[in-house]
Amino acid sequence: MEPITLTTERLVLRTPVATDAPAVFEACQDPAIQRWTTVPSPYARADAEIFTERLVPDGWRDSTMYTLAAFLRDAPQDPARSSGEIVVMLGLTARGTGVFELGFWAHPHHRGNGYTVEAADAFCRWGMQHQRMDRIEWRAEVGNHASRAVAEKTGFTFEGTLRSAILNHGTWRDCWISSLLPADLGLPSHAPYLPTRA
Repeated sequence: MEPITLTTERLVLRTPVATDAPAVFEACQDPAIQRWTTVPSPYARADAEIFTERLVPDGWRDSTMYTLAAFLRDAPQDPARSSGEIVVMLGLTARGTGVFELGFWAHPHHRGNGYTVEAADAFCRWGMQHQRMDRIEWRAEVGNHASRAVAEKTGFTFEGTLRSAILNHGTWRDCWISSLLPADLGLPSHAPYLPTRA
């Protein structure tokens, strides 16, 4: 499908493009991003170029991974040239029929302002309303409390710990898992849901 643009109260979310590669490279030098996400480490300029020029457009074209970068609304928005600092990067990756996984990182200069929650809420609502997503999962390595806080504030329900479920830098690690359903956001499901009775 064609990439989309979303706006929130403080942010513009659009597809990262080739001219954003320097901003992606700069943000991914952050030790926390390299520690807690599966981006390459060390992170090279070529990694940012491959991400923006190949992985992002391929994901949108194949509907396998939707990626958006969030920028402050008062920042210049000209994709033909570098638009400055990326506030948040988010991806919704297909995991099965109607099931996607939300991943994200925030630029260290912009953490603690609620931008990631604002962006994640808008992106998940778009997915459920326009891409028939009936379950969005969040997963993070056990111990990533900042990511878990974002998921909880976005409305995800914690479901437990999966053993050896994330391969990060060549090592299998335990991970937390949470889920977000349309009903959690006051939206209708695309397929009926019959929860288990206690």
